[in-house]
Amino acid sequence: MSLRLGGLLCGIVMMVGGTVLGQSVSGDEPDRPNVILVMADDLGYAQTGYFEHPLLKTPELDRLAAGGLRLDRFYAASAVCSPTRASVLTGRSPERTGVPSHGHALRHQERSIATAIRKAGYVTGHFGKWHLNGLRGPGVPILGEDRFHPGRFGFDVWLSVTNFFDRNPLMSRRGKFEAFEGDSSEVIVEEALDFASRSARSQQPFFAVVWYGTPHSPFVASDEDMQALVDAGKDEDEKARLQQIIDGMDEDSRNHYGELVAMDRSLGTLRAGLERLRVLDNTLIWFCSDNGGLPGIEPSTTAPLRGHKSQLYEGGLRVPCVLHWPDQIQAGRVSRVPACATDIAPTLVDLLGLPGDSLTTPVDGISLLPVIQGDGETAMVRREKPIGFRFRGKSAVVDNQWKLIRETRKQKGKSVVSEQLYQLDDDVSESKDVTGDYPEIASRLSEWLAEWNASVDDSVAGLDYPEQRVDPDHPESKYWSSDSRYEAFFEEWRGRPEYQSFLKTRLAK
Repeated sequence: MSLRLGGLLCGIVMMVGGTVLGQSVSGDEPDRPNVILVMADDLGYAQTGYFEHPLLKTPELDRLAAGGLRLDRFYAASAVCSPTRASVLTGRSPERTGVPSHGHALRHQERSIATAIRKAGYVTGHFGKWHLNGLRGPGVPILGEDRFHPGRFGFDVWLSVTNFFDRNPLMSRRGKFEAFEGDSSEVIVEEALDFASRSARSQQPFFAVVWYGTPHSPFVASDEDMQALVDAGKDEDEKARLQQIIDGMDEDSRNHYGELVAMDRSLGTLRAGLERLRVLDNTLIWFCSDNGGLPGIEPSTTAPLRGHKSQLYEGGLRVPCVLHWPDQIQAGRVSRVPACATDIAPTLVDLLGLPGDSLTTPVDGISLLPVIQGDGETAMVRREKPIGFRFRGKSAVVDNQWKLIRETRKQKGKSVVSEQLYQLDDDVSESKDVTGDYPEIASRLSEWLAEWNASVDDSVAGLDYPEQRVDPDHPESKYWSSDSRYEAFFEEWRGRPEYQSFLKTRLAK
């Protein structure tokens, strides 16, 4: 069975499972799938019900997983947020795009998957956290005159903030500020459903990016959602066990997990809303997280993995991932083929039959259609192309069961390189360096990583672009409090809880 719709856009009719993908049943319009990319903010690998977390129940995410495909070895493109977001839109390793860490702006010279999908006749929308416009600090509404707002990268509609956001958020609808009441996850899902409803009425396929602010700090959950952690127990004995766990947690941990109750509920709202609009079956929902889980939260966000957000160990990179598409993905499937956020854009290019030059090259990701189109067992059982990572002086490569981590340090004015090799099938917690046991594999991966790093360095210098350089007007990362365009709002925002301490600290400097 093939899910490729490339021929569709050229007028070729494909038959898949008895349905005509080249045109609608009535023969009027192409039956193109809707696509929704959903991303949590700092959700760890362990934080799902389907992985039997000791506290958190995620019935709605579990329902999507049971009705679709779990990618249990899915990696964020980086150990922090902005870089992974850049990779989702470009299919490229983050540093290639000008986003090596959080708070950097995505280069205008990059080709965005949203732009390519819009050119193919879709209406496109972004809802929630953006963090690709070069501004740091707690999320504020994006200015209409911002040169790096979502509209500059292919989004027709956007309701967005610069960074993380919590309850009762202040957001920007294409430059116009709007205040909302309620949990931030539920706010943006309702807005995304309004967007989908308008699309359905106009019979135009849609591409929506829903980027949560949950469960990023600061942690602000409702009392009802924190109580729901206990009420989710199936009987009194389990409720007593859950209450005992909660009684031993600090306030941040309780609010952190309470936020996830609301986020999971919003996934149920999303699913039910799409079903009500009669577009659920032909909508691909792709859920993941932007990086690994947080340290200091109990119960653990990443166990049994080693490490957490900001580290290149598995706990900093491996995240939950679920694909749900009733028309085309067989329910209840699980793949352990390594996959990455860099694969999202190339998969959509393949799936939607977009032009081959839709993304800037080199593209680091691959199309996951062979995984998606598996029948029972996936058609793809190994990944042929390794996955590379870079972050703060370290780099790593994942090649199926093998992982090599390289660190370069300065000692007495000289660069000293150290490497560790891990066999992830037998050692998911990365507790034993097996370089001495497998020197040939370590050497092969070290050579691959050196070549890949050199390629990324070329991209950082701008050699991938026709101009052979980076746009000289590309901005440096900075705090929004140092942007004069926001000064007019300081006095008003001093009264908002999400900005009080930040403004007090930044303006005192």
